[in-house]
Amino acid sequence: MSEQPLSVAVIGAGMAGRSHAAGYRQVNTVFGAGLPPVRLAAIADADPDLAADAARRYGYERAVSGWETIAADPSIDAVSIVVGNDLHRPIAEELIRAGKHVLCEKPLAGSIADAEAMVAAERAGDVVASVGYTYRRSPALAAIRGHVRDGELGELSLFNGRYWADYAADPRGPLSWRFKGGPGSGALGDLGAHLIDVAEHVCGPISSVTGGLLSTQIPQRPVPLGPVVGHEPAPVGAELGEVGNEDTAAFTARFGSGITGSFSVSRTAFGMPNGLAVDACGVSGRVSFDWHRPAEYTFDDAQPEARTRGARQVIAGPQLPYFAGGYPMQAPGNGGGNAEMFVYQCRAFLDQIAGIADPLPACATFADALHTMNVIRAVVRSAEDGGAAVEVA
Repeated sequence: MSEQPLSVAVIGAGMAGRSHAAGYRQVNTVFGAGLPPVRLAAIADADPDLAADAARRYGYERAVSGWETIAADPSIDAVSIVVGNDLHRPIAEELIRAGKHVLCEKPLAGSIADAEAMVAAERAGDVVASVGYTYRRSPALAAIRGHVRDGELGELSLFNGRYWADYAADPRGPLSWRFKGGPGSGALGDLGAHLIDVAEHVCGPISSVTGGLLSTQIPQRPVPLGPVVGHEPAPVGAELGEVGNEDTAAFTARFGSGITGSFSVSRTAFGMPNGLAVDACGVSGRVSFDWHRPAEYTFDDAQPEARTRGARQVIAGPQLPYFAGGYPMQAPGNGGGNAEMFVYQCRAFLDQIAGIADPLPACATFADALHTMNVIRAVVRSAEDGGAAVEVA
């Protein structure tokens, strides 16, 4: 193992930024040896108090108020970008020019043009450029992907996915950056990007979409009086501002394999704090997963004895991907959740940088995330054209 540390930083100290910060802190506690020591260098945020608090909590050496400081620091090797979507491109381009490896939160950018420019920077730079699709790191979803890829469900016939959340169900919620931007940048870009990636991770690429529908349930929201962190409440005034994107979206898709998928996403689904769920059916088996029960999934196939056929609950344990070597208590039934997935993602990112011989499955690339955005754009175009079929670019 190299004794030269890998120096990391995080730009953005909000909800997801803290998840990246915590993930880097734990990367050498999971899986095998070989990763160099990790130096927790800096946290950057426009809110200096937020940056200082995150640096203190997660053991980073310093807090800074501008991302430019991170880009200009030659001692920093790898950086997570966890800020508003429209800021991703200028930060990523500057970091790549500076020779730094980049892990960018999804969606890749605020526009297709920005995403294409980021892919061009990825191809021109001699660095690892990755995107944060954390649900790929769920042991249960990784196991489901294995069932599909190994042919245990027979030929696939149907995929169904939903990502219903309620973080925007309260009309008193402040008008943060999440509610700005055009069609496709709301629930579809925020939640749909994850769902689309999960669907393609399991079933292969989407080639076309149809039946696109977008709707906004809360068209105006109060303007905040200060910074808004994640989905947390914030002081607001009497002034209302217009919401510029969708609260809910639905569409159907055709995968390259020929199977059909149905999708729905919402950020105003009351009582669904983080309701990602998927079903994949084949001609001889099916699997189901619900993130509200992350330590299990269901599996059903054609058992020889018809009297006892039916869906079986599979409890997370060392038999699943990521579990063995990734959980401190490696015993069945002790499944974790979102925090562990960020650890695995950060570890995979740093493994790629360090050239570990047998790394975890690689993170998604900028080009992968551009494809996700092209699926989202096709859904928007379908909705604008009355639900017409649209090929994915």
